[in-house]
Amino acid sequence: MMLSFGKIKEYAFKLIVQSFFWVIIYFFYNYFLGFGSNQKTYIQLFSAFLMPITMTISYFVVYFLVPKYLLKKLYKSFILYTIYTLILSIYAIILSVLFALVYLADLNPENASPITKTLPFIILGVFFVVLIVVTLSLIFHNYKSIVKNEDLKNKILQTQLQLKEQELKLLKMQIHPHFLFNSLNTIYGFALKKGDEAPEMILKLSNLLDYILYQIEKPTVFLENEINHLEDYITLEKLRFHDTLQVNLIKQSAVENINIAPMMLIPFVENSFKHGAIVNGVLVINILIKKIDDTLLFEVENSIIEKSKSEDGIGLENIQKRLKMLYPNAHTLEIYENDQRFKVSLTLQLNGLKSMKNV
Repeated sequence: MMLSFGKIKEYAFKLIVQSFFWVIIYFFYNYFLGFGSNQKTYIQLFSAFLMPITMTISYFVVYFLVPKYLLKKLYKSFILYTIYTLILSIYAIILSVLFALVYLADLNPENASPITKTLPFIILGVFFVVLIVVTLSLIFHNYKSIVKNEDLKNKILQTQLQLKEQELKLLKMQIHPHFLFNSLNTIYGFALKKGDEAPEMILKLSNLLDYILYQIEKPTVFLENEINHLEDYITLEKLRFHDTLQVNLIKQSAVENINIAPMMLIPFVENSFKHGAIVNGVLVINILIKKIDDTLLFEVENSIIEKSKSEDGIGLENIQKRLKMLYPNAHTLEIYENDQRFKVSLTLQLNGLKSMKNV
C-alpha cells in the first residue's frame, strides 16, 4: 500500500526532527563527559558508544511502555515493567561503558583522565536523556490528542449543522403545504360559487407564491417585504370573509432596512384566521408591529368563543422550533388565552438572528 505524499512529508519531518534532537544529545554527552578534560577525540568516541543504548532505551519506553501501559492507565503494569527496564538498562549501560573503555584503551595516554564523570554519573546522564525524550513524547502526544479532539468536535458540529439545516428545510416545507392548503381551499370555494373575487384571489395567491418560492430560501429578508406578504395574505382572507372580518394592522415605527428570518410572522396571523371565531357577526384580528431600539414586537390577537388550544396547531409548533434554531436566547414568545380572546406576543432581538454556521 503506497503512502500518500502527505504521509511521506510527515515521516520525513519526524525523521529530521529526531535526527536533529539526537545530534544535540550527542553534543550534550561530549560536554557532560568531557567537562574539564582535554582528550576531545576520546570523549567524542566514548559519547558515540553511549548513543545506541540511549536511543534503544528511549524508543522502548516511548513506543512500548508508554502507549501499552501508561496511556491505557495500566499503572501497576507500567511501574512493574519500568522497574524491569531500569534494571536491564543499567546492566546494558555498564556493558556499553566497559566495552567503550576496552575499545578506546589505546587512545588513553598515561596519567590522563579523559572522562571526568564516574559510572553512576554516566548512568544518571543516560536516564536524564531518556526522561527528556519521554517527557517530550508525552507533550507531543497530548498536543496530538487536543488537535484530534478539536477535529472530532468540528466534525460533530458540522454534522449537527447539517442536521439543523435539514430540520429547518423540513419545517419550511411543512409551512408551505399548510399555507397553500388554506389559500387554495378558499379559492376553490369561490370557484364553486363562480364568484367575481376569484381572479383577484388568484393574483394575490400568485404574489404569495412568488414570495415563498424566491424569498423563503434566503437566510434573511427585509421586514417590509415580510409585512407586504402579510398584507397580501390578509387581503386574500378579506375576500373570503367579506364583511365578517375586521383586521386592524398597526405599524407604530418605520420598518425599512430591517432584516428578519423569512416566514417568521405569517404563521401567527394564519393561526388567528384558522382558530379565530366570529363573535357578534365579525372575526376581529388585531396585529401590532413595533420596533423598539433593536427589538421587534409583534402581537396578534383574535376573538374566540372558547379555549381552543390553538397553540398546538402545526403553524405555531413549527414556528416555535424555528425560533429556537434561528433566534436562540434572542426571543420571547408568550401566549395568552381566555374565554374571549387569544393573543400571541413575540419579541425578537434583531441582532440575535443566527446564521446556520452559528446554529
